[in-house]
Formats: sequence, C-alpha cells, structure tokens
Amino acid sequence: MQFQKAERRKAKLRLGITGPSGSGKTIGALMVAKGMGGRIAVIDTERDSASLYAEPLRLPDGSVFTPPEFDTLSLDPPYTPERMIEAIKAAQAGGYDICIIDSTTAEWSGMGGCLEMVDAISKAKFGGNSYMAWSAITPRHRAFLDAMLRSPMHIIATMRSKTETAQIEDGGKKKVVKLGMKSEQRDGVEYEFTTVLDLIHDGHFATASKDRTGLFAGDPRRLSEETGVALMEWLEHGGEPLPSAADLAIDLLRANADQLSETWVKNARSWQEVMSDEEFKRVTAEKDALKARTQAAEVA
Repeated sequence: MQFQKAERRKAKLRLGITGPSGSGKTIGALMVAKGMGGRIAVIDTERDSASLYAEPLRLPDGSVFTPPEFDTLSLDPPYTPERMIEAIKAAQAGGYDICIIDSTTAEWSGMGGCLEMVDAISKAKFGGNSYMAWSAITPRHRAFLDAMLRSPMHIIATMRSKTETAQIEDGGKKKVVKLGMKSEQRDGVEYEFTTVLDLIHDGHFATASKDRTGLFAGDPRRLSEETGVALMEWLEHGGEPLPSAADLAIDLLRANADQLSETWVKNARSWQEVMSDEEFKRVTAEKDALKARTQAAEVA
C-alpha cells in the first residue's frame, strides 16, 4: 500500500436524474447529452418512449428543443441486473461516448427486477425469508452498479420517484402539482453518482440532492444543453484520465504475480461482468503472459 498526492483528474460523468412520471427525465437527459457532445446510446426500458423525442418538440415554456441524434436499444422484460449489464456492454462495444439508461428503476422494481427476484427466491428456497434471498440478489445488483461506475462511457441514469400530489397557492389560485418523492431504486444509490438532479413536474427545473461538481448550488435551475456544456467543462478539468477497469485489473495481477491463479479465480468473473469483451481479452492476455513468464523462470 502506498499513498500518493491527490490530483484532480479527468473523469466520466455519472449523473442521476430523478422525478415523477411526466417530469421530463428523458428529455432532460437528452438535453444534457446534447450539450456534452459525442455519440449517444439510449437503453430504453420504457416501451420505446425515448424514440418519441427523436424529432423537434415544443417545451412547456413555448421554446422548441431539437434533440441530438441518438441510437436506442429497446429492452424488454425481464429487467434482471445481467440484462442491464449486457445492454451497457453492448453500448461500450458500439463505441458510444454517452449512455442514457432510461430507466434504472426497471432493474429494481420492474418486471423481473431485483424486488421480484427476491420475492420469488424467498418463496422457492428460503420459506419466505426475504433476508436470506437478498444474500443472493445483492451481489447481482452490485454488479449492475459496478458496470455503470466502471464504464468508459459517460452514464446518465434516470430513476422514477414515487409521486405525491399537493395543493399549492399560485397567484391567489389553488393549484394541484405532482411532487417527486423517494427514487425507486435501492436505498443509498445516490452515493454512486457524481451528481443527482431531482426534477419537479413542470418546466424541467432541477435541484441537486447530491452534487460533487459545485455547479448546482442554490435555486432550482432549468436543464438545458448548457447544463451538459458546463458538466463537460468540469469533467475535462484536470490531468490524465482515470485508469480503466482493465488497467486496474492488470495492475492487480502484476502485483500478485506470485499468487496469480488465486487472484484470477477470485476476480475474473466480476471483471468480465463490468468490462467490454475487448477489455477482458486484454486482461486475459496479460494473465497468460504473466503465467508464461513465471513458468519460464521456474524452469530456468
């Protein structure tokens, strides 16, 4: 173990956008992605809803938003962690710069998602004991989060939030509005993101429930292309890019060359789940090369 001087490095975006149904999560994600620039992939678990925004549309304030070009992958149930990981890896293999996951709620509470799997496993194997079932599902959910965190792409993940209505005063008149509540994902998921923006129902205004960038302090701000430009400038500030998952894996193999087999058995499966095929091939080739060098040294 060795400490190093902390340095600000380039990073990849991990942005969460939460809000109730109809609050504009998909459009907001496309706005941010357009401002960032690059090729955009959308993993769509919402019955092709993202494709509805593939042409100019008029916003509530009367302005017109022209969306960026983007490609979609319509993902049908079951929304298991493994299928979500497969979709992320497909976007990586396609060479996309930005991946919008719309939405990650499907992996948690959608058809075939974690909550349904826990219910099914607890009844089938543990006599209704959901605590024991979570011991089987949590590592699979964790692998999905790791796939987002370690991806070489910028990730924008939308999450539905439970909806509550409230009556407010607006210019002397009573008005019923939808309020976003807790996001429909596992507790603590917000800690995995660089920034989490919570949308109110009207106008694409967002407040930050978590923000490492310092860009969203103060009053709610409207999401726009400029939001993506500002985020990209923040991400690009610093030195060299962070090492990839493959680089970190190779460093670990080299540091444990004397226990190569044990290190490989312990980590290979999780590496394969979060890396692209090319990355995993590179790690495998390095493992084989280390093994060959070790065997040659033993013969000598």
